[in-house]
Amino acid sequence: MLAEGDKRRVMQNIKAHSHEKKVIVLLVLGLLLVVVVATALGAVTVPLNKTVEIILKDLGVVKFEQAPFSASQEAIIFFVRFPRVVVAVLVGAALALAGAVMQGMFRNPLADPGIIGISSGASLGAVLAIAWGLTAKSLYFMPLLATAGAFMAALVIYGLSARGGKFSVLTLVLAGIAVSTFIGALTSLTLTFLNEYQVREYLFWSVGSLSGRRWEHVRLVALPVLISMLMLMLFARDLNVLLLGEEEAQSVGLNPAKTRKWLLFFASVTTALAVSVSGHIAFVGLIVPHVMRLLVGPDHRVLLPASALAGALFLVICDLVARIVVMPLEIEVGIVTSLLGAPYFLFLLYRAKKEGVSL
Repeated sequence: MLAEGDKRRVMQNIKAHSHEKKVIVLLVLGLLLVVVVATALGAVTVPLNKTVEIILKDLGVVKFEQAPFSASQEAIIFFVRFPRVVVAVLVGAALALAGAVMQGMFRNPLADPGIIGISSGASLGAVLAIAWGLTAKSLYFMPLLATAGAFMAALVIYGLSARGGKFSVLTLVLAGIAVSTFIGALTSLTLTFLNEYQVREYLFWSVGSLSGRRWEHVRLVALPVLISMLMLMLFARDLNVLLLGEEEAQSVGLNPAKTRKWLLFFASVTTALAVSVSGHIAFVGLIVPHVMRLLVGPDHRVLLPASALAGALFLVICDLVARIVVMPLEIEVGIVTSLLGAPYFLFLLYRAKKEGVSL
């Protein structure tokens, strides 16, 4: 027989697991709903039922003897809006997952791929691909150079902020600012040698955009993004161990320094792949994991998939707002996420100061 205290703990664990499952289920259902709504709405609105029918038909899930929708509706939904929404799902999930990993790795909710300079490194790699004319030769050069730029920035930031295997988040943020400033200078220098068309391409990276994303962009990054995200999720248990501290991690046979390097590598790759098709979309990796941690707790086995789902949901909503709020004009999605994320970041700083939390 279990003691009364043990029974209470068992019941609390059951309730906690039940709550986590409900959050995951709600995120999945919410994401499916928002994907359909975001695909249906726009300058030409298509009914939700027809939107679902078009998607299922063109994905090969169902067949119609006589299509209950017009050819123009099918073209708008499946060849214009739906691939853009799919890219938003991939990018949002990738950035949020990378942010959750970095916050767990550095044990602080202020860590984020954009804030600490990794996104800037990826953007520089992409700009260099444009400047060297590599994007005209193959679509694969941009994600390759973006990944290289992100990884180099990550290594520099890691080296500057680590001391004896431990990190100061304040040093991390300052190192990220310094690296971002240096990368910005290199980017500005590169811009002086670009023509007008290439400079316009660079504006894509400076604000973050999903405009004009098509199926070729989905095919370009979908598999690599999913693989890199899977690799990050495989480190969920190790992230839980890292939260316990250096000595505790070593006592269970985990090498903290080696684990952090692998986490940093895959987080950089994930961020770079996302940035290569969307540009620098800020704060997704900051807001989403922090909110999900409040909802599902710090267990990364739940937090990582929850953050990925919520990140996809968040970016699809932000992109929908960017498309319809001032129709027929369109706001870049990076502007929307920055308008939401910057005040939230300041709120986190204010709360940390008020609670006397050392960064």
